[in-house]
Amino acid sequence: MEYRLIASSPGSNARAGVISTAHGEIETPIFMPVGTCGTVKAVHQRELADDIKAQIILGNTYHLYLRPGMPIIEKAGGLHKFNGWNRPILTDSGGFQVFSLSENRKLKEEGAYFRSHIDGSKHLFTPEGVVDIQRSIGSDIMMALDECPPGTSDYTYARKSLELTQRWLARGWKHFNETEGRYGYNQAFFPIVQGCTYPDLRREAAKFVADLGAEGNAIGGLAVGEPTEKMYEMIEIVNEILPADRPRYLMGVGTPANILEAIDRGVDMMDCVMPTRNGRNGMLFTRHGIMNMRNLKWADDFSPLQEDGPSYVDHAYSKAYVRHLFVCGELLAMQIASIHNLAFYLWLVGEARKHIIAGDFKPWKEEMVACVTRRL
Repeated sequence: MEYRLIASSPGSNARAGVISTAHGEIETPIFMPVGTCGTVKAVHQRELADDIKAQIILGNTYHLYLRPGMPIIEKAGGLHKFNGWNRPILTDSGGFQVFSLSENRKLKEEGAYFRSHIDGSKHLFTPEGVVDIQRSIGSDIMMALDECPPGTSDYTYARKSLELTQRWLARGWKHFNETEGRYGYNQAFFPIVQGCTYPDLRREAAKFVADLGAEGNAIGGLAVGEPTEKMYEMIEIVNEILPADRPRYLMGVGTPANILEAIDRGVDMMDCVMPTRNGRNGMLFTRHGIMNMRNLKWADDFSPLQEDGPSYVDHAYSKAYVRHLFVCGELLAMQIASIHNLAFYLWLVGEARKHIIAGDFKPWKEEMVACVTRRL
């Protein structure tokens, strides 16, 4: 994997670049739709490529490991062939999902023990094991196993958690460098900076990660309960240390405003379930603000979802029609909303890239943040 810096914007740490992988190039900054089980919910791969303009999607090690399992994915020739997506794929290590199973997991030196949310069966994720699983999946970018502590963790717990994450990282990094991909192309390995909301822990973690010299680096453990301003502070602290010649991936973030603020602070890659999850529940994001499509105010509004500029879906569906679909519980409502929201997110980072290259990102961002946070 290679990263090329194309442009930086005055008065900001925002930058535009290109990541080259075995399955194509990714123009940064980029938002990555989340395809947890090998699919982005309610969206066809054709729609991801043609309508949404997705350049890379995510898969999840935890979920794919449980279903369909590695024997099936290996027999298919990897996730790209299994799900028919021939562009880049990033897989997370499953650490966050195991963290979410707080009642059904135990963290030990050897790894994370957990019970499946499907059938209660017992499993163990080790730093080496999740590298092997991601080798089987065949993702272009794989992630290190880490612990994601709650944003409200006290210092003692955050310190202990970070030390475990760093020991796991050293093991995973060693195993990655001692193994090869299964399908004839190279994979990249991203270590993850943890440290909760404590500046000294974040600096320590960022230096530990930077010293490895990996092809890219990730920032984890944010947007998990801490105040938004604290999240931005941690991003700034970490990005002062992470190397500028490698992509920086902010995991699990977030709202359109979060994304713009993260880009302003030097982040290149982001992902979040928000556009699809919130979309399935009737929340639509637009360049003018946020719409709750169940609200009565849209019942006789026959204007298109996006009134100016290109529509984010194949047809210019009206607000009244989409509200009708949600009220009736029609599956098409979730599909339209998911495509619309994802296409908006990709449009947003694409516009950010244009303004970074043009050199006027900062004033554009300030104006756009005010727009996308409005409730319509």
